[in-house]
Amino acid sequence: MHTRTAGASLFPDLEPLLEQVSKPIQYVGGELNSTVKDWNCGGASADGVTVRWALMYPDAYEVGVPNQGSMILYEVLNERPDVLAERTYAVWPDMEALMREHGVPQFTVDAHRSVGDFDVLGVSFSTELGYTNLLTALDLAGIPLHARDRVDGDTIVIAGGHAAFNPETLADFVDAAIIGDGEEAVLMVSDLIATWKSEGMPGGRRELLLRLAKTGGVYVPEFYSVTYLADGRIQRIAPTEPGVPWRVSKHTVMDLDAWPYPKQPLVPLAESVHERMSVEIFRGCTRGCRFCQAGMITRPVRERSITGIGEMVEKGLAATGFEEVGLLSLSSADHTEIADITKGLADRYEGTNTGLSLPSTRVDAFNIDLANELTRNGRRSGLTFAPEGGSERIRKVINKMVTEDDLIKTVSAAYGAGWRNVKLYFMCGLPTETDEDVLQIAELAKRVIETGRQVSGRKDIRCTVSIGGFVPKPHTPFQWVGQLSSDETDARLEKLRDAIRSDRRLGSSIGFRYHDGKPGIVEGLLSRGDRRVGAVIEQVWRDGGRFDGWSEHFSYDLWMSAAEKAFSTMEWPIDVDWYTTREREESEVLPWDVVDSGLDKEWLWQDWLDALDETEVDDCRWTPCFDCGVCPQMNTEIEIGPTGKVLLPLTVLGAGKAAMAERTHA
Repeated sequence: MHTRTAGASLFPDLEPLLEQVSKPIQYVGGELNSTVKDWNCGGASADGVTVRWALMYPDAYEVGVPNQGSMILYEVLNERPDVLAERTYAVWPDMEALMREHGVPQFTVDAHRSVGDFDVLGVSFSTELGYTNLLTALDLAGIPLHARDRVDGDTIVIAGGHAAFNPETLADFVDAAIIGDGEEAVLMVSDLIATWKSEGMPGGRRELLLRLAKTGGVYVPEFYSVTYLADGRIQRIAPTEPGVPWRVSKHTVMDLDAWPYPKQPLVPLAESVHERMSVEIFRGCTRGCRFCQAGMITRPVRERSITGIGEMVEKGLAATGFEEVGLLSLSSADHTEIADITKGLADRYEGTNTGLSLPSTRVDAFNIDLANELTRNGRRSGLTFAPEGGSERIRKVINKMVTEDDLIKTVSAAYGAGWRNVKLYFMCGLPTETDEDVLQIAELAKRVIETGRQVSGRKDIRCTVSIGGFVPKPHTPFQWVGQLSSDETDARLEKLRDAIRSDRRLGSSIGFRYHDGKPGIVEGLLSRGDRRVGAVIEQVWRDGGRFDGWSEHFSYDLWMSAAEKAFSTMEWPIDVDWYTTREREESEVLPWDVVDSGLDKEWLWQDWLDALDETEVDDCRWTPCFDCGVCPQMNTEIEIGPTGKVLLPLTVLGAGKAAMAERTHA
């Protein structure tokens, strides 16, 4: 690799490689609303200090570029005159091979700068199966793989996202982890780095990391020691420096209207998984589904106002030209003003090509009036609902308070209103689940088809059953549960498939999609692992593991072989089953206990006992508090409407266009 100036463009070296790889456009950059700043732009401070971030979504461009969280941080950071932020994604294996051959390091897509030139590499993990892609990026960037080997001048590696709520699994490879909402956190980190730089970088990177750790909102593995019992369980996780907290608090943004991002959403040049402009209408969920980590760790509920949503939609569409608006949240139809929001937006954009979608809709929050507003411009795709469990018993266990009658009423209304296809999402391997619970999925799907045919008078009714394997996650009531083995998962899915296909009258109208149990075991190993699992991740990566979230790249045998190799050298009796199918006791120290998500561990344990008793717990938005701990511990509170406001501006765009056309014709 030839000598070059820090921050210089690598594009002259990269360009000759593009014609040799698949989808070269994903490496080109230049998207609408992307930002390229002068490397030495200086900034607001007199001495011109600039903090430079490389933001990575550790997956392919087509998956990473529409990611809402990454897009928000990119814009929040670049709004600061003294901060520069660029994006980088995982490169496909064909590009990786060429980069190694020609000495081209991991680069950003904005200005094609070397990631190793940046002050910070911020990596947002939505799933644990992106961990090996981080290692590829570090190695290509010339950043030492292990945090302990990095020296002054090396890039600081910070993890974030939902899959960083157990940062111990990544402890070997990241310098720090930010837990929770990132908007305020990245600005706090930027300020801290800028101050340290302006002081002449005293104490080097260790002093910087110590300052980050002492904020109480950044986890730095280097300043925590872990001791183990003879049987492999953790004895204690303890800070090693004065001023470093025993537990690191998550960050919570309370006023979403004060953070109306992204204001200028990115428009990908290449095809991506979501071709739409999205607005997060609220954050958090208190439905209390016991399997759902996202709902647990994002508490409390914080709604964006109806007027705030309207302004974001208007500005976002003007900035992008997209023809679909996604109203995002964990359960979008639960927004207290969702009816007014959808009607107001449908009124405004009627007669245009702008469509609305609710990517996440609960059975018991859906109604035809809402659906009709979403499809008023003529677009009508399939509807997706997630009962999660096949039987009413298992739905009580997981606190998914949806009855079979609820589901049938909803799909009956949908089929009767003209929909032809309904997709139902379930999980296999839930705690206390039996074969009979899973086989009930087939009976439910058949009843859906029969109902659809009856209310519509048509035979072309379809129902697609999609099954995912359950993986216990940290910070949920199921964090102590033993995971179902891959063989048991596959056996249950085979019985379910046979039950669906055996009915010739209805089975042909039921689609069946499922993933085998093997990826779930690897995800389980990573989600509930401790820092000893880092050796497995590294071994898999060295043996060629990449893009584990993609079925065509995932290799279960590679992971099992690497795990056997890594664990055989350790002094404790641990293996993959020890991390996955083993049930934990209440008193066990869990790797993620060092992270304070706001949830009381005692409350989570009680909710687990309630699950075993098949006791349902209501949503605390509409009932008295259940003392989960979040609001007092995080000094927050539930923030929901109604606001009593209407969606402004009230200009109906479609009607305006029609009137203009009529005047022109006259």
